[in-house]
Amino acid sequence: MTDTLTPVEAAVAQASGGPKKLKRSIGVVGGTLLTLSCVTPASTLFVVVPDLFGTLGTAAALTIAIGSLLCIAVAFCYSELGTLVPSAGGEYAMVSTLAGRLAGWLVFVLSLLVVMIVPPVIAMGTADYLAPLVHLDPSWTGASVMLLATLAGLLDLRANAWITGVFLVLEVVAAAVVAVLGFTHAERGASSLALLRVAGPDGTPDTVTALLVVSGLAIALFVTQGFSTAVYLSEELENPRRSVARTVLATLAISAVIILVPVAAITLGAPDLAALTGGDISTMVTTWSNTAVGTFVSLCVALAIINAGIVMVIQNSRVLFASARDKAWPAPVNALFSRLGRFGSPWVSTLAVGVPGAALCFVNLDTLYGVTGVSVTGMYLLVAVAALLSRRGTHKHTPAWRMPLWPAAPLLLIVVLLYILTQQDPTYLLWTGGITTAATLYWAVYLRPRRETRWLVTVPEDARA
Repeated sequence: MTDTLTPVEAAVAQASGGPKKLKRSIGVVGGTLLTLSCVTPASTLFVVVPDLFGTLGTAAALTIAIGSLLCIAVAFCYSELGTLVPSAGGEYAMVSTLAGRLAGWLVFVLSLLVVMIVPPVIAMGTADYLAPLVHLDPSWTGASVMLLATLAGLLDLRANAWITGVFLVLEVVAAAVVAVLGFTHAERGASSLALLRVAGPDGTPDTVTALLVVSGLAIALFVTQGFSTAVYLSEELENPRRSVARTVLATLAISAVIILVPVAAITLGAPDLAALTGGDISTMVTTWSNTAVGTFVSLCVALAIINAGIVMVIQNSRVLFASARDKAWPAPVNALFSRLGRFGSPWVSTLAVGVPGAALCFVNLDTLYGVTGVSVTGMYLLVAVAALLSRRGTHKHTPAWRMPLWPAAPLLLIVVLLYILTQQDPTYLLWTGGITTAATLYWAVYLRPRRETRWLVTVPEDARA
């Protein structure tokens, strides 16, 4: 187990003939569009936030705000590590290089859980927002969205940047409409955002405890989690030393505003506490305006969800592609996952994440939410540990964007994330813990004995120059 915190500078190796490289084709603007689309502010607002309203009521905005502040420290870690180790492997490449091979492998497993679960979670919300036009089964609709996103993910990345950019404009418009309507129909003052009230089963107000807010932070971190996509795209961003940090930080700032402002507006404009706790945003929009506006917003959200699916499949396929290039699997599997198609995209990896994602649309939604929250928190925790180790040895002098408030920022983040984990539902902790235990056994039985030929974290030389 000494591999856990042993840097793998020697393991950051080139495969024979050099590792396959993704094509650099996008700048900060294109990367920001793709990354914002992965955060998918509108679909997060309309699909994930209603569940927070259901458990936190008026405290939802405060919880998301606290989560966004925590994400600033996370973004600092991602920006520094993403420019220090610019790889399509994202978190696992960064953590493997700085905190050791086993730590990197566990981050890979956690990131794989997140990237496999989040797209179907978002996709299943499509049916609710197509309801003004047609009534569909959520699971089958979500599966169809996942398959459509998979087909789009096979295209050239530049083409997808334009597609997702157009969809992103529509979802920002929808969020803006909700914000304007909520504020102009306010039923209560701004002080209600700090009252911490939720409607109980009988409709009477209940107090939201501090522990419930802390527990909700795992989902709040998930709300803006997509800003890490910039790191996954670092091999395809032009001038990654500059572009990665700019994209990460800009995306977090923009997405926090796009999500938080409408959440505050909904909190103030909800007809009563029971309606807010119910989280039916579409009905509130229709009440504030008319059916036509409600239908327009719903269709924009449906497009936003499709947009999110496309970008998430793109991101996820890059993770699997990088793991194969770094020889995480038996040789035949590595050969399949590292294949590039005519558009330069890793087509087998794209299919490998898209098709199972369609199948996950038939799994219980609460379980998916719970496991995702624990996985995101655990992944951020290991990234923070790597950031704490980013300035030792040769890495201290490597040209990279450097975060302010180091080492205070990663240290504080580690303490807070550990506490958040202790407040999660034991069932979801057991699910996630069981998966990581199985992954550790795979490491011990297959990867570690083959350390010279397996799990060789590669960073293309042009990315490190």
